[in-house]
Amino acid sequence: MSVLSGKNILLGVTAGIAAYKSAFLVRLLVKEGAKVKVVMTPSAKEFVTPLTLSTLSKNEVFSSFTDDENENAQWNNHVELALWADLFLIAPATANTLSKMAGGTSDNLLLACYLSAKCPVYYAPAMDLDMYKHPTTQQTFDTLESFGNIQIPAAYGELASGLVGQGRMAEPEDIVAFLEKDILKSLPLRGKKILITAGPTYEAIDPVRFIGNHSSGKMGYALAEASANLGAEVLLISGPSNLQILHNYVEVIRVTSAKEMYDAAHTRFGDCDVAILSAAVADYRPKQVADQKIKKKEGSLTLQLEKTDDILASLGEIKQEQLLVGFALETENELENAKTKLKKKNLDLIVLNSLNDKGAGFKTDTNKITLITKDNKVIPFSVKPKTEVANDILKHIIQQLHA
Repeated sequence: MSVLSGKNILLGVTAGIAAYKSAFLVRLLVKEGAKVKVVMTPSAKEFVTPLTLSTLSKNEVFSSFTDDENENAQWNNHVELALWADLFLIAPATANTLSKMAGGTSDNLLLACYLSAKCPVYYAPAMDLDMYKHPTTQQTFDTLESFGNIQIPAAYGELASGLVGQGRMAEPEDIVAFLEKDILKSLPLRGKKILITAGPTYEAIDPVRFIGNHSSGKMGYALAEASANLGAEVLLISGPSNLQILHNYVEVIRVTSAKEMYDAAHTRFGDCDVAILSAAVADYRPKQVADQKIKKKEGSLTLQLEKTDDILASLGEIKQEQLLVGFALETENELENAKTKLKKKNLDLIVLNSLNDKGAGFKTDTNKITLITKDNKVIPFSVKPKTEVANDILKHIIQQLHA
């Protein structure tokens, strides 16, 4: 998954020969998980068809304020399009369109969208060598930069005129890479390494049976994805779970037992800035694990259990500059027990869940949490989807990191 995943991208296509590349650009953006809508200048349709871009983007393509062939059609609202976008990318951006952008001209739908945009605006110039070098074009670039627009520099290469030089639109792959890099550098967790544990652990009784719990790992996986989307480099140590995560900034280590999770966490803890231990780790395991399947017999079966190593407490003992976050799932005396765990295990923050709260607990898509800080500040939240809960937790962690 890319940082572009889930982003609403409005792609502006203007009338240059490089417009044919916009088809490849749309395809790449969609592949990265972005939602793409295309707005074209009327003349751009001479270089690439709206049908092509509509098919690739899976959205209607816009090129005029009204549909001249349908007198009952609603007008294409440039304000709605502009406000829908998380970013506006104009590629190719011709000298003509860039000049109009700098001067505030609004004689087509694309320019009206530009003037209404409140999101970051990126543009990829595409023009011939002498046009690119002309003083008025360079002045246009300076003006657009002063407005806060971001240029994706033109490449050096063969141009439509047959000349070789600066002015060739950046390749679609390079445009996507530029967007990812630029977005990433502004994210609040950029440069941070976060270790997250998720899911249950299974403690073997014999080769067939185990002691486990009902944790699905949904909360930990939501935290991993949200952390990566905020720019962090994430190590997710996952117990047995059916969940999958595909993100460029998430490394997954799969483990089964509490001992395996303990070893993985300790191996990588020294490299992280933040550790969030959301896994439901078994407190006990069978003292003896049978080599063969235990046969059913008359009467009862007695298992002798021994305590597992406490991962959270052991990390609390050795932490240095790391910010350590634990979870507490309680059924009674919730607040008191969570505060005791916070202090006893040397945590910086604890996330309290109560099984008494509707919408909280294992296997649900929602959660209800209360954050308790090291100075005993209690911050309650309402029931929310776990994706939103993850962002609530990370928002507080970001505040702590920048305190």
